[in-house]
Amino acid sequence: MQNSAVFVPHFHWDREWYEPFQVFRHRLVAALDTVLETAEANPDFRFTVDGQMAAVEDYLEMRPENRDRVVALVREGRLAIGPWLILLDEFLCSGETIVRNLQMGWAAAEALGGAMPIGYLPDMFGHVAQMPQILARAGIEHAALWRGVPGSVDGHAFRWRAPDGSVVRTEFLFDGYDNGLDVLLVPDQIGRALGEYAEMTAERWGGDPVLAMAGTDHNAPDPRLAAWLRQASGEERAITIATLDEYIRGHVRDEVTAVVTGELRSHVRGNILPGVLSVRLGLKQRMAVAERTVDHAERVNALWSRRDDSPFLSLAWHKIIESTAHDSVVGSGTDETCDQVEARLAEAAQAARAVRDAALAEPAALVPSDSHLVANPLPSARTALVEVDVVAPPEGTTLVATASDGSEQPVQLISQAPTVLSDERMDASQLERVLRRIHRRELFGLLIDRYELTAGALVFHLAEVPSSGPFDLLILRREVAAAAAAHPGEWQVRTLVEARATALVPVQVPACGLTSFRVEATDRPAAPAVPLMPATATAGTLSNGLVEVAVAADGTLDVTGADGAALRGVGRLVDGGDRGDSYNYAPPARDVLVSEPAHVTVELLESGPLRSRLRVTRVYDWPVALSSDRDLRSDRTVPTPVEMLVEVRAGEPFARITTSFLNQCADHRLRFHVPLPEPVDTSASAGQFAVTERGLTAEGGWGEYPLPTFPASSFVSAGAANVLLDHSSEYELVDEGSALAITMLRAIGSISVNIHPLRDEPAASEILAPGAQDLGMRIENRFAVVPSASGWQGGNAVALAEEFRNDVLVTRGTAPAAGQLPPDASGVRVDGSDVLVSSIRRVTDDERGTGTEVRMAAMSDTTSTVRVTGAFTEATTVDLLGRPLSRTSMRDGLDLVLGPWEIRTVVLR
Repeated sequence: MQNSAVFVPHFHWDREWYEPFQVFRHRLVAALDTVLETAEANPDFRFTVDGQMAAVEDYLEMRPENRDRVVALVREGRLAIGPWLILLDEFLCSGETIVRNLQMGWAAAEALGGAMPIGYLPDMFGHVAQMPQILARAGIEHAALWRGVPGSVDGHAFRWRAPDGSVVRTEFLFDGYDNGLDVLLVPDQIGRALGEYAEMTAERWGGDPVLAMAGTDHNAPDPRLAAWLRQASGEERAITIATLDEYIRGHVRDEVTAVVTGELRSHVRGNILPGVLSVRLGLKQRMAVAERTVDHAERVNALWSRRDDSPFLSLAWHKIIESTAHDSVVGSGTDETCDQVEARLAEAAQAARAVRDAALAEPAALVPSDSHLVANPLPSARTALVEVDVVAPPEGTTLVATASDGSEQPVQLISQAPTVLSDERMDASQLERVLRRIHRRELFGLLIDRYELTAGALVFHLAEVPSSGPFDLLILRREVAAAAAAHPGEWQVRTLVEARATALVPVQVPACGLTSFRVEATDRPAAPAVPLMPATATAGTLSNGLVEVAVAADGTLDVTGADGAALRGVGRLVDGGDRGDSYNYAPPARDVLVSEPAHVTVELLESGPLRSRLRVTRVYDWPVALSSDRDLRSDRTVPTPVEMLVEVRAGEPFARITTSFLNQCADHRLRFHVPLPEPVDTSASAGQFAVTERGLTAEGGWGEYPLPTFPASSFVSAGAANVLLDHSSEYELVDEGSALAITMLRAIGSISVNIHPLRDEPAASEILAPGAQDLGMRIENRFAVVPSASGWQGGNAVALAEEFRNDVLVTRGTAPAAGQLPPDASGVRVDGSDVLVSSIRRVTDDERGTGTEVRMAAMSDTTSTVRVTGAFTEATTVDLLGRPLSRTSMRDGLDLVLGPWEIRTVVLR
């Protein structure tokens, strides 16, 4: 029998879900009004605001007059706020986004009196392996969570260890974050009910007090709660009201023997709802774009701009973090809610893009307007291929790209644009209508270089960069009016543009650096400064000396790597029915799998030498939907062409693959298969500062079937197959470990279904979500395949995934044409094997001034040696909240030793 119990009044606040944000916020304001009134009326009352500052920020935006009331309760220790900005889905955003979430939440809580130093993670659908290290490196020693804990934990706490060895004591909310509510159902029977609950769970508590989480979704506790508990407290069992922080740090012993290492994705004690990894593909893709854009914006702003655009970057990050909420990016909300999440992510990308483009405009002002500036966001030098629009070469000449040092590279001509944009005949009285198309100097999206006005004819010559002098629209209007009066009748009006072409140019760019080039016509062959083995193509093969692709008769690909590792049947598409919901996949009882195309065509698009491309089009007959009882796929099918663009670039050891189709079918799941040379029993995927290894099964035991579908962010690896990813994805080892399957689309029609064959209880109300079917949407996925007999490390997957996901940035120069190209410039360089650089940004310290913060993670189970170089003289190691730990000189560079899977942050000045 327990001697005491601690009740923690709280609520769990889903910012948006089955109702949109503003509807839930209306409830939030009323709920927090009640909390403040209850706390001020009763000194014994405590309240924990769900571990996320978003609820507090959203409240104070509507109730700014209550800020001082909130601060007073926080400082008294009776209102626990933070440390997160929002309760996120940890697998559907980057590790850097998790760090920024904690940083922004902590700062917001400190501004209101102080953050709760508990890593509270009550309702996430599983937890990433590196969360203990993220918390520990922010100075947080405790966590509290529910879902994903394995069956080996039989107490109410365990020691959670990250891959690097960092440990946080973790409170296991084994009966959920609302376990105290059943005890409170009959207020005058609380003592009896608590006694029964304590007896049933006695083995879990040991000698510690019972923790009763007194709260649930979207509701404030009853204002009479404290009075009820005072009445129930007595000699048999003392009852205390506390915040979660007070319970964990003041009421329990520190001796915890159970240890769990790595990610928490067990189904044994609660549903982890893994289907959220693959539903509403567009949200996952928009999240990746927003994260990538703000990352690039921070890097170029820190290194190449005199302007501090931190307010815009903070806005972008805030909108991204809001969107990571565990009912937002996962796509488990209504169509209305998901539309708002998509719009918020678009806003984040737009704000970041504005900062990025403004930062690049500064060095572009030194580059002639007939040339291009290239910026490399990665902290390692690279040779990249960029597409640019250039003047087409005259007949008998070729194009060559010249760098600032005079070196040359050959150019691959991709396409040529038409030179006649319009050819019209009209009466002289209508000429004024043509002039209305001109906006100052712009016409057809280009600029008027010059015009020719003769009797009965007006010809405009357009250019991207005019070579003639000033243009005066008023003079043109006067001249045209006079000519029309002098020559009535029919006129010919032509709009011509200089012959333009799209060219593919190989560019050497320094680490986090800048370079520029000019493309010109020449009648002599270029002597390439960096010879690359050419990319070649035939009607059904692509090759570049590092990777070879051959198209099989069924439209799949045979991909062979430089070490001879061969993957056959890559890109086999398997489509099956899905009678599940946004939370869990479920096959219909009588499923029909479609894996063979009805028709296959192969088209050669480009044959090198810098890039070779094929387009494989496969037509499949997919059932249009499920039957009315949802147990059978329809007999009616719709022919669906799936285009697969296959690309090999000179110098790249992987094959790029882009699939695209118009989705005309409902209730189905489509997966991209990569058959393996031999069966395997493990896979590994990269994400959130770690590469996590998994087996063929998942641990079950609760009311949810443990499907072995797992998350991957930047790549997934199994045997000789390494697949680089554009966005967070779901994968599974299928066919007894003989193939890797990556989900391309999961189309469903309900948030939750009450009767689910793979889940005992509903995950939410059965609310229709027709938008989650993605009907009429063009579905596109980007992959890259790296065959490697020595797995992801031998295949250099960490570095290659960064190159695949992070294109160089290209913009046209704005200085006068034909000028001299500026010299190349280097930024921050980081050398080290399997080291991920997750962030480079400008930071400002009141004491030390402005610096450049660099965050690195060792993506390996062995010690990593890292060298950081750049125009800096000192480095300060800081924790994840930016607090200084040590300082060292780096006049000749900074040498670091990172332990296995260690995250390290330094500020360079």
